[in-house]
Amino acid sequence: MAYFPAFLKMDHSKVLLVGGGNIAKEKLEKLLDFTQNIEIISLEFSPEIQALIKRHQLSFEQRAYVIGDIEGFDIVVVATETEVLHKEIYEESRASRILVNSVDNTEYCDFIFPAYVKKEDLTIAFSTGGASPAFAKKIRTHFEDIIPDEVGPFLAKMKDLRKTLQKGKERMVHFELLVEDFFKKYFPKS
Repeated sequence: MAYFPAFLKMDHSKVLLVGGGNIAKEKLEKLLDFTQNIEIISLEFSPEIQALIKRHQLSFEQRAYVIGDIEGFDIVVVATETEVLHKEIYEESRASRILVNSVDNTEYCDFIFPAYVKKEDLTIAFSTGGASPAFAKKIRTHFEDIIPDEVGPFLAKMKDLRKTLQKGKERMVHFELLVEDFFKKYFPKS
């Protein structure tokens, strides 16, 4: 079954990352694009994770996961090589309806991490539903290369205009013309 595409507002969400190796580092880097309200539990931390913890001043505990650690969190990402732990955390989360991502164990996932392009306020996500992460990565790279860096300032301008122009058909037409001009300049074949 395909995954429903949704973008979560993570301003006030508390995230728990279980794991401290290379897999956890990949997930942590993605999470840091959207929030720093992340706590990490792991028996060991790779030097790369340690550097990210220090740079972003993240909370961490160097110890094994114990039942109950997920309490108070909105999202849990389990990035270890212990499938039994992935299953246990997922089953524990069912009572509290905490969203869980269990890396490489989609049967213990409420959501997956898509491949994505993020340029300031623009985020485009790609998913193959787990069928081919290599394909999702390749299409992400393709779009990353064709989206101009100017999209960030353009979207900032549009955001400011939304605050100043009165809602209605006139504003909508004005925005559509601005977007058309942007596309003509940066995507002439569109």
